[in-house]
Amino acid sequence: MGSRSRTPKEKEEISAAISRFDLFSSTPSMARLAALTSPCYFHKRFGDAIDIEKVLDEIRQDVQLSHSRLMQTAASVREVSRQLQRRPLKRAVKNIMIVTKARDNELVTLTRELAQWLLATPRNGKDTGVNVWVDAKLKRSRRFDVEGLLQQDPGFEAMLSYWTPDLCLERPELFDLVITLGGDGTVLYTSWLFQRIVPPVLAFSLGSLGFLTNFDYQSYKPQLNHIMGDAGMRVNMRMRFTCTVYRSAASYTSHPSTAAQSFGTHSKIEGETHEILNELVIDRGPSSYISSLDLYANDSLLTRISADGIILSTPTGSTAYSLSAGGSLVHPDIPAILLTPICPHTLSFRPMLLNDDMALKVAIPSNGRGGAFVSFDGKGRVQLGRGDEVVVRASQYPFPTVMGQPMEWFDSISRTLRWNTRAAEQKQWEGGEGGEFLEDGQHSTKRAEPDFDIDFDEELDDVSGLDSGYGGSGSAHSEVGARVQDVRKGAWSLELGG
Repeated sequence: MGSRSRTPKEKEEISAAISRFDLFSSTPSMARLAALTSPCYFHKRFGDAIDIEKVLDEIRQDVQLSHSRLMQTAASVREVSRQLQRRPLKRAVKNIMIVTKARDNELVTLTRELAQWLLATPRNGKDTGVNVWVDAKLKRSRRFDVEGLLQQDPGFEAMLSYWTPDLCLERPELFDLVITLGGDGTVLYTSWLFQRIVPPVLAFSLGSLGFLTNFDYQSYKPQLNHIMGDAGMRVNMRMRFTCTVYRSAASYTSHPSTAAQSFGTHSKIEGETHEILNELVIDRGPSSYISSLDLYANDSLLTRISADGIILSTPTGSTAYSLSAGGSLVHPDIPAILLTPICPHTLSFRPMLLNDDMALKVAIPSNGRGGAFVSFDGKGRVQLGRGDEVVVRASQYPFPTVMGQPMEWFDSISRTLRWNTRAAEQKQWEGGEGGEFLEDGQHSTKRAEPDFDIDFDEELDDVSGLDSGYGGSGSAHSEVGARVQDVRKGAWSLELGG
């Protein structure tokens, strides 16, 4: 990390070395993580935002930190977070990645239409558009028709490229913007593609759900012109989880490529690690036994869970499986971990919101009746044996989504869940001030006679006829008639506000 500038040859060698860096090699994952989080790796792209190491060092060196200084520091951190959320990104968008379902014919047609417009529309003071990256599967698609697209302009050949999952994993900084065409599942697939740094994601709604897709494809031209213009884009940094599986020594033989790690008092074998956007689910799977899970927070035992399973959800995933299991709706700007049990054995075990700085660990007891299964955003379902553990932490790689409007989250839950929407509204009051009825649109000084479904006069006549037709029981029928009169007077009094 010298201060001198590198030569073009040195820059090329460093770029080649990073490209050859295999994340799935035999190198221990903790060492890979340390290499990827090194300031030397990030400083060029994110160093101009804030020097977090300097801030943390100042806090550690302030030995005599007073309560007023602590309060001011906490308030300043919140203010910095708010300002970063409100600040639009005004970067020149030069490389756009399009994510869609390559097997959906309708979406492939829309992808071609969008790619052609992005390539042909002049940007950044040039006569040409931006570089477009599409799925490598579309290279041989007859519906996408790469040859026909390139025949429109010979310059498109150098501007149209193809992305693969390996490229997204190794070189995420290559893309300035990611556009998704589909539903919420396409957005989750994008999160799976970028397991580290995630470019800003703009999601067009073309699926069955729309919690994460808040842009209408019918008006994609003015929306993209606005975001890629001088106004810039506002980004919502959605929280993700880093989930790591630790195997017990008994299951090491089935996972020989992992490296041993020490966690707690027992030696564990570190397994796969996933970055998730929605939730982590641990359930009993096909077993007929109820799951017994030990839940730890920062290495302290919280409780033993007896249920069909447990859901650890992000605020973004609060509208997914957690909501179906009785969890609460949580705004995506709230940093929290949702703990939602699945059919718990005790009624007192209710959903909870936990602080995002906790490291939660779910362990399968060694003396339990059976194992469990864990899935990450509905993918990568693996079996857990006795003694295995899953550790969940707030990820240092959030998922940035481009915002269309400030209150779009409330709009999404109102649109998709019909949140707080009645099937039929209450009838409006048609009276005037002071209970006066309206006639011809004006206040009436005379109270209009209300219409009743029951004619009390006819009913009273029937009662009087009974009174006169039966001698000897007239006093009883007279009492009934008087009660009818009281009912009629009460109805009048109630209707007229008396």
